[in-house]
Amino acid sequence: MRRNLIVILAVAAVVILGGGGLVWAHARVKTGTATLSPSSVMAGDTPSPAASFSPSAAPSPSPSASATASTEHSDSDRDDRVNQLTAALKKLDNTSPEFSVAVLDKRTGERYDYRGTVKYDTASIVKAQILACMLLHDQDAGHDPTAAEMAWAKPMIRLSDNNAATSLFNHVGARSGVTACNKRLGLTQTVVNGSWGLTRTTADDQVRLLSKLVDTKGPLDTESRKTAFTLMNTVSAGQRWGIPSIAHSGETTTVKNGWDTRSADGGLWAINTIGRVTSEDTNVSVAVLSHDNRSMSAGVSLVEKVAKLTRQYLKY
Repeated sequence: MRRNLIVILAVAAVVILGGGGLVWAHARVKTGTATLSPSSVMAGDTPSPAASFSPSAAPSPSPSASATASTEHSDSDRDDRVNQLTAALKKLDNTSPEFSVAVLDKRTGERYDYRGTVKYDTASIVKAQILACMLLHDQDAGHDPTAAEMAWAKPMIRLSDNNAATSLFNHVGARSGVTACNKRLGLTQTVVNGSWGLTRTTADDQVRLLSKLVDTKGPLDTESRKTAFTLMNTVSAGQRWGIPSIAHSGETTTVKNGWDTRSADGGLWAINTIGRVTSEDTNVSVAVLSHDNRSMSAGVSLVEKVAKLTRQYLKY
């Protein structure tokens, strides 16, 4: 097995291995404008405006006059697209239930978010988080996922099976275990609830999670990343809504959706979608969260519309 080999090599070589954010309320936040700042996508420990855009901050050599003009034109075009997207989202926001969205383009390092640090109930998108924690749990133990674990993980992701999620949530340590795991995943704005579907998170944190699921320098090893991709790429046909709706022909998608309704919310629906769209020219993570939808179908339409607007204006 992959980790047994690691142990053998380690012995032979004698190698020594050594809830911030905004408080959510039913009152809707309508303030904020798009801004440009040289912040990193992983620097999510400070509140952001209602809408923000962060370009890659990598230094570059002193450009020539023509290169400078080209860069200024590119920056101006990017600013225009960001401003147009923010205006379109604000217009939609005036007539819809509350939503938030975050986008990370891994090719360019650019990140956009609209109300990205406002907390929402996860509903079933937390199952992607539970899966990541299971994979880290097994890496720590030095073995691949067991047959019993995969018997929970497969229906939890592909069918959004709640009983399987509860079993796996308890298996990795329930609230305390997932909270500790979140620190390793860099999730700074997610508050785990003992009733896992009531976990609170932000669009920014969900994009951060999606990034960790594919980060070759992150905590998940190659086999763990492959397992997460395989499961999130093969959800049941009836659950391929949300992020897959923005994919173009030939592109690959992963997704985990969440939906829930409770009497405490007057029977209104929380509808969330997180996932990735990839191809030779595209490598993007997107998270859209919403609540107070009058029906599940209306909420699905809303999050898909928000996701499509980001693709239309950011042109990824």
